[in-house]
Amino acid sequence: MRKLFVGLLISLFALTPMLATGPAALAEERSCSGSLGRVTVDNLRVPSGRSCTLNGTTVKGNIVVERGARLNASAFAVNGSIQAEGAAGVAVGSSSIGGSVQIVASSGPARVSGNAVKGDIQFFSNRGGVAVQSNRVDGNLQCKSNAPAPTGGGNVVQGNKEDQCRRL
Repeated sequence: MRKLFVGLLISLFALTPMLATGPAALAEERSCSGSLGRVTVDNLRVPSGRSCTLNGTTVKGNIVVERGARLNASAFAVNGSIQAEGAAGVAVGSSSIGGSVQIVASSGPARVSGNAVKGDIQFFSNRGGVAVQSNRVDGNLQCKSNAPAPTGGGNVVQGNKEDQCRRL
């Protein structure tokens, strides 16, 4: 009986640290409808049909712009990527982006200018007009199937300028 009691006691002590700490904390996602100034958030989502303005904001993770949403961001930093699919409009300027910028099937204007981008900038199948101007891109600048064709220039690209963006 004493051996059983000692065994249970040892098991209880072994489990105590796991019970006290609980599951690992997950990065939180903040929904943006309106504007954010000089605050720091984990991940940011612009909900469908909403607009978000960022000015001086720091995003530790990624920014996702949902279908029909608008993002207007300047002088901000994002450690991850910016992803927009079917957005009503995206404007990103004078900012630091640790990942990539991908804008796909936007119905409104898409403008990316004056940014330092560690990954790629990609524009695919946008219909509202694309402007890409004076960015420093460590990856590739890729544009395909946009109507009208993208405009801009002065982009310094470490990788390749491809398809519709090869002269920008």
